Amino acid sequence: MSASQHDVKISFIVPCYNVERYLPKCLASLVGQTLQDIEIICINDGSPDKCLDILREWESRHPDKIVIIDKQNEGVWRGRWDGIALARGEYIGFLDSDDYAEPDFAELLYNAAKGCDASVAICGFSRIDLDTGHTLSHELCTPRDSFSIDDEPGRIIELNGAPWNKLFRASTLKGMRDLASPPPVLDDLLFQLLAYLEDRGEVTFVPLPLVNYMVRSGSIINSVTKEQVKAVYDAFLEVREAYVAKGASKELMEALDATAFLHLGISLNYRLSCSSAPDLSQAVARSKEYLDKNFPTWRHSPYVCGRYARLHGPSYKRLLISSRMFRAGLLVPFLNAYKLVTEAARIDIKW
Repeated sequence: MSASQHDVKISFIVPCYNVERYLPKCLASLVGQTLQDIEIICINDGSPDKCLDILREWESRHPDKIVIIDKQNEGVWRGRWDGIALARGEYIGFLDSDDYAEPDFAELLYNAAKGCDASVAICGFSRIDLDTGHTLSHELCTPRDSFSIDDEPGRIIELNGAPWNKLFRASTLKGMRDLASPPPVLDDLLFQLLAYLEDRGEVTFVPLPLVNYMVRSGSIINSVTKEQVKAVYDAFLEVREAYVAKGASKELMEALDATAFLHLGISLNYRLSCSSAPDLSQAVARSKEYLDKNFPTWRHSPYVCGRYARLHGPSYKRLLISSRMFRAGLLVPFLNAYKLVTEAARIDIKW
């Protein structure tokens, strides 16, 4: 018999689409967690391969842990919401179906969250080249002090834009705002920005690489189109409207503006540079115009300055350097140099 709601400490949501090659390893890593009181909600998002067969097999072997939602294809965003609605855990976590977790992933994050009654618990992770097995980077693996989003909203800028190395308080996700038109890229980031708005409580860290994020060539994260950029721009405006409607503080709005600059001014343009964009300079100019109009405090942000960078470390120093390149009109050669260095050294330096 399945555990009651009060017995489930964590509900893990695993979206599945066209990943039959990787799914068994992902499921094995979750079933084998040292924390036993978990459920694994697998979303078969109309996958055309054998994902559903694999899920049914694992469900038959672990009926107390694995829950399957079999549905028509609607994308990761809608699948996550379906999983959130069904989740019975005190906390909700995520794992992509082509990644896998270390055995103590759930236990360490849960204990960290409970230890300080955190709204969000975050662990480090490894980026691994799927084809070669080469480790590209370890991220969020240096010790960080816990913080309250209400007290230090600028700290959300340093958090990676993916949900799969985090636990969220379940009531936060069940109560937060949905997006009318979630974008095909950067949807993970926007999902989290809405969560941080809903519950501006404590964020705590486990500085160990507990998730193995597999970098696949041809992944959507490495390419983007002009149409997708437009969808991301529209979705960011919807998130900003949510912040205004919720009465976000001036400081939290400034953190949102700085986050928009980082991801729309730098990260999205980097993806465009990997997509053979016809005119990257024009794309950079459009992003600058968009940011100035809709997220105007990015230019004079208290979180993108030398003082804040000295106080809060490498993430903010890199952000400061990239902002200077952006404002000086040097982002295109800067991104080209970045690509040359990372490809030659086979590393992945996140900005």
